[in-house]
Amino acid sequence: MSQQSLSTTAVIRESAEVRFADELQRLTLADKDNPKPQGWLRSPRAVRRFILGDDELKISQKFFGDDALIDRAIVTLLGRQGLMLVGEPGTAKSMLSELFAAAISGDSGLTIQGTAGTTEDHIKYSWNYALLLAEGPTQRALVSSPLYQGMVQGKMVRFEEITRCPPEIQDVLVSLMSEKQMMIPEMGEGARVSACPGFNLIATANLRDRGVHEMSAALKRRFNFETVRPIQDPAFEIELINMQLKRELGDLTNTIAIPENVIELLVTTFQELRSGNTRDGGNIQTPDAVMSSAEAVNIAYACALEAHYLGDGVLNAGAVARQLIGVVLKDNADDIKRIRYYMDNVARERARHSDVWKAFFNASKEFWR
Repeated sequence: MSQQSLSTTAVIRESAEVRFADELQRLTLADKDNPKPQGWLRSPRAVRRFILGDDELKISQKFFGDDALIDRAIVTLLGRQGLMLVGEPGTAKSMLSELFAAAISGDSGLTIQGTAGTTEDHIKYSWNYALLLAEGPTQRALVSSPLYQGMVQGKMVRFEEITRCPPEIQDVLVSLMSEKQMMIPEMGEGARVSACPGFNLIATANLRDRGVHEMSAALKRRFNFETVRPIQDPAFEIELINMQLKRELGDLTNTIAIPENVIELLVTTFQELRSGNTRDGGNIQTPDAVMSSAEAVNIAYACALEAHYLGDGVLNAGAVARQLIGVVLKDNADDIKRIRYYMDNVARERARHSDVWKAFFNASKEFWR
């Protein structure tokens, strides 16, 4: 395959350092007088501006939630402890880790994806066996992991879904995080890699994965934990979803009508199913399915595309119901009962007084036939 065939003129999603290259350049130019930690491309002040936004420099806000969490996370990354971002699925943990890596190191690609199949080789290093047989354990034969590269280059490394890894694999990190060194016994006594300034680890873990592989106490001590929480304010979530939806749609934004009451219905439904409490004071059972703001944006985006390509160009509540059912009703029989209870009791009652809720409720009925 030629190099030309590997390249494309457009991609679905660029890395943060590419998507926000102009913003990062402006931040760098304005960051000359601020003190920078050794190994960091930008100062902590610039990193904060990059994530939380700055109107004067035309830096977009990328994280919406607890600003103090960003400050604490930056302080953690300045020290010897790693940063552990925990929370419910869809609360922007991975996005945050990407933004930190892009702003601090200019490279968000040094990433380890935790799975049940993650091995010690994925975390440390492996070998090119053809070169290993020909030359022995040389530097040329060594295949470095993202963590290895981060240590050598003095960059932030991301470890996604760390609790998906078996405990013995997680614990490989204990000595690496403590000593900031990686031993390579195959290359002889004393062969090691020492981390350069700027290296640190940003890990993420879902609270719902606690029962998968609990982290050892020794590994927990190597991290400072920060919990990324869902958005609680409905008005703020509506504003956020509208903004994110317009960003996702791009040029299509001006061709699709997005009624405010439909987005309000979407947010109300998500907030109620997420919390277990309706705005009318009722109690409902929460589904096991993810009811995050990110998932709500995905639903709104899918509904908008349906309106553009298959409908009349107007995002409608019936499409929201159809997409919501697909999100919630996966393979959990209890979730089916919970969402049906919500539709039959909460949505049905509101449908008597609201056309948008009526469209929402009527579209949901086809799933119970």
